[in-house]
Amino acid sequence: MTASPHPFERLDPKRIVDAVESLGMWLPGEPFALNSYENRVFLVSDDERRRWVVKFYRPGRWSDAQILEEHDFLAELEAEGVPVGAPWRNDKGESLHHAEGFRFALFTQVAGQAPELENPTHLFALGDVIGQLHAVGKRRPFVHRRALDLDDMVRESREQVLSGPWMSRRQRRAYERISGELHAVLKEHAWSSTRTIRVHGDCHLGNILGRDEHFSLVDFDDCVMAPAVQDLWMLLTAQSDQEAHMQLAEIVEGYEQHTEFDRRELAWIEPLRSLRLIRHSAWLAARWEDPAFPRAFPWVAEESYWDAHIRTLEQQRQAMDERSIWLA
Repeated sequence: MTASPHPFERLDPKRIVDAVESLGMWLPGEPFALNSYENRVFLVSDDERRRWVVKFYRPGRWSDAQILEEHDFLAELEAEGVPVGAPWRNDKGESLHHAEGFRFALFTQVAGQAPELENPTHLFALGDVIGQLHAVGKRRPFVHRRALDLDDMVRESREQVLSGPWMSRRQRRAYERISGELHAVLKEHAWSSTRTIRVHGDCHLGNILGRDEHFSLVDFDDCVMAPAVQDLWMLLTAQSDQEAHMQLAEIVEGYEQHTEFDRRELAWIEPLRSLRLIRHSAWLAARWEDPAFPRAFPWVAEESYWDAHIRTLEQQRQAMDERSIWLA
């Protein structure tokens, strides 16, 4: 029996153009695919030479209420002067649009380059923009978006990986053991809901763009309720105590221009790193039916990938017991 094509396989250039033009725009050129796998994202230009990013949401991932809560958060941030890529709205104030079974949104293109994490000026600027974001994020909670929960997310990820077909019996036993050990340790580091705020959720260099010392945050697709440090730890890349002191000092100084950062949250950096490592392999496994994933990540089906992943989890388990340079 032939498997049904993945919904994104129907998303050809004509459908993309027709969807955007249904909003009252005219696109004289072809859409250009941007580097995105969870959703499908394209750069388009209209007849007034305005450049737009159009995002087609992965079917079945988020509810309309969750997407609209993301859009409303972006509108709130934009109204407060926080530099973010907010969605375009039509005359009715609608930001989530529909075409041929797809849900999509349109964003003004944010141009620029990723910051340099060795540059103190850039680090201060990053802290500044994230501090602005969190000052607004603390005002009220999300109602529909997820909360970052160590216990639930590790459990879901383990189940996803262990239900997959790739690992040998030896690898499956090793993965089950080490991921179980990490799960037990991570549950000991869980935070209460009172320590969570609205955050970007996926604040890595690919989602921060700008020039000089002015940066904007884009792609809030993973915005969640989480501790503030979730938006900082991926920017803390130092390998020595001296570098760590410099990075952390610059980021926190910029951050605290707008809101206080509780340094006790630095103890959650390694638990959050562990969670991300576990979730990444589960994400690849969960999306394997999307043809874009085998093309982009063919090594997931190879035995060597899972051996390397298990070794990485072993190293991370050890790191959880070692002194963190961020707490020195």
